[in-house]
Amino acid sequence: MMPKRDVIAAVATAPGRGGIGVIRISGPDLAPFVAALAGRNAPPRQAVLATFRDAQDKPIDQGLLLYFPGPASFTGEDVIELHGHGGPVVMQLLLSRCLDLGARLAEPGEFTRRAFENGKLDLAQAEAVADLIDASTASAARSAVRSLQGDFSREIHVLNDELIELRALTEATLDFPEEEIDFLEAANAFPRLDALSERLTAIFAKARQGKLLQGGLHVVLVGQPNVGKSSLLNALAGDELAIVTPIAGTTRDVVRGTLQIEGIPLHVVDTAGLRETEDQVEQIGIARTWKAVEEADVVLLLTDAQHGITAAENAILARLPAHAIRLTVENKVDLTGQPAGLVTDPTGRCVRLSAKTGAGIAELRQELLDIAGWHPQEDVFIARERHLRALDEARQHVQLARQQAQLLPPPLELFAEELRLAQHALNTITGEFTADDLLGEIFGRFCIGK
Repeated sequence: MMPKRDVIAAVATAPGRGGIGVIRISGPDLAPFVAALAGRNAPPRQAVLATFRDAQDKPIDQGLLLYFPGPASFTGEDVIELHGHGGPVVMQLLLSRCLDLGARLAEPGEFTRRAFENGKLDLAQAEAVADLIDASTASAARSAVRSLQGDFSREIHVLNDELIELRALTEATLDFPEEEIDFLEAANAFPRLDALSERLTAIFAKARQGKLLQGGLHVVLVGQPNVGKSSLLNALAGDELAIVTPIAGTTRDVVRGTLQIEGIPLHVVDTAGLRETEDQVEQIGIARTWKAVEEADVVLLLTDAQHGITAAENAILARLPAHAIRLTVENKVDLTGQPAGLVTDPTGRCVRLSAKTGAGIAELRQELLDIAGWHPQEDVFIARERHLRALDEARQHVQLARQQAQLLPPPLELFAEELRLAQHALNTITGEFTADDLLGEIFGRFCIGK
């Protein structure tokens, strides 16, 4: 159990006007708060109609009061929720009354952090709370719910249990070096290590899918002026996000749009045409184009199908960052009579299409899914970059442990250390071994009141 701490309070509903607003309070022994706010006692875990009163016993609002005595609450402490009318002034009056009674304003994510520190959620589940709130697609929301319910954590605990059992057998054998080879055979070590590696690979694949659902794919459209970048953005989005004219240089700044493909958020950036220009405004737009390219997951180089790859396109290709995946798109096949679809050209894979007619757009969408490595699954759980790194680190340590076990004689001390490091990497996912500064960074990105 955590030591008793101060009482925190915050508005838990979104800013602005609404039919209902909620004040959330958490801390030790909140029964006096209930009496002071409502002028009466409240039965645990039952909604009661109450008049919320100020220090002079004058009514502030009327609504529902819910009292959850700890540890059977979200945070593991006593929790009060005041459900009143959702006007900003009313909410502030109620919050001020809570502060007058001795509460302090909660920091971002502090309610969820207390739930984590009191053992109500592990860290992966706590992060899933924020991911559920921030979900931009239905698929991302469903995956976040699976993580919040503990699907991801259970997968990690199964791996941990396997590592703990293998480590225990190893540690028990370290005092008997003459039996090391027999131990590895008796413990069925090699098949178990292979099974661990396979399971880590499978979980990594699910987590990578979840990372895509959470963060999406950042795609930047580049090319010479008037090759149809804005038309392609509009065709992908199904809306007129960018201005389209026959005049070269119409787009002078980056234009951003977000759409969905199979539930994956696709963040598409239309950019200024890349060319030499004396126009200062256009020069600023071109500089911003290259900045967007540096941050891209995928760069779509648009060309005019009437002339294909020229020296200008080759110059653009030469400047693209090495980390970005490149895909060539030949637009305006409606003017050349070429069939739309995926082809292979000297620069690699290429999609021929017409942003005007829509021919080839479906093939481009599918190619972007293939680039992302997306494979529809029902059991994907939401994940973050740090989860992927931890899973990859654990997989590497398991593979190193297997290499140690193959040596003759096998150095069991090093074998045991690799298993320990693998377990440590997995434990950072659920928060069993997590630095305070990382916790501050994670919970600091939550909204206040959650």
